[in-house]
Amino acid sequence: MKISEIILYDEPTVPEIQLEKLAEFLQKTFPVKVELRKNILSYSSKDTAQKIAACKIFNLRRDFEKHIPTPEEIAFEELNIQDTSNTENIIMYDGFHLHKVLTDLIPKDESRNNIFHVFFTNKLTCTYDYNDYRYHGRALIGANPSIISTTGIIEAPAKPREYYFELMKNFTQGVNVDFVKEKFKGTYLEYHDSRLSKIIEGYLLQTIFYYETGEPFCENKDCKLLNAHWQKDLIHSQLDFGKLCEHHQYVLEEMIKKNQS
Repeated sequence: MKISEIILYDEPTVPEIQLEKLAEFLQKTFPVKVELRKNILSYSSKDTAQKIAACKIFNLRRDFEKHIPTPEEIAFEELNIQDTSNTENIIMYDGFHLHKVLTDLIPKDESRNNIFHVFFTNKLTCTYDYNDYRYHGRALIGANPSIISTTGIIEAPAKPREYYFELMKNFTQGVNVDFVKEKFKGTYLEYHDSRLSKIIEGYLLQTIFYYETGEPFCENKDCKLLNAHWQKDLIHSQLDFGKLCEHHQYVLEEMIKKNQS
């Protein structure tokens, strides 16, 4: 393995992440040191808020367009740096541009290939897809460092089709949407969902496999490396099945053997 140490940066507004449990999972899975730290924004410089504000997406149908943030946008991000609960899930950020801003906050002496950094954020990270020419929410922006967006985990994989049909039907009839949410409760992840920490284990594996092997995902629904596009597949791969497929378990064992030789 290239990695000898993993540093996890907290998102304090989402205690369901449970960093200590994730550190325990990583240490059981990989022979590496794991360190826990405060949110990456606590290391911000004086111009970080302006840089983050410049990452906002305004047109979902066009690739990233640079803009000069307004004083109001900068002030909003300054508040968010002070307290990350001051955020709005409807704001979308270009994941790659945000990645660059947060990467610059890592101390220079820790920007080494063997130290793997993972930032947790409640900001909604997105990337532009040239297949359908629009932005999509992402749970994971993989590289070193990597970003795992808790909002992306909730919003990016789609809920059951029936959920959307019911939502549209009830909306036209003026029925409260809470009725629909209650009807489908448990079939998708919600904010502050107690299952979040176990779900994140899979995203941690995906980003580490990507860094180590260049192949982050698996097509097999019975594997924690599944790149789930539906909430039901995410829940199945991470909770119901909850382990690597036979092939990727072998890849993991070989990775560890090389590290120990």
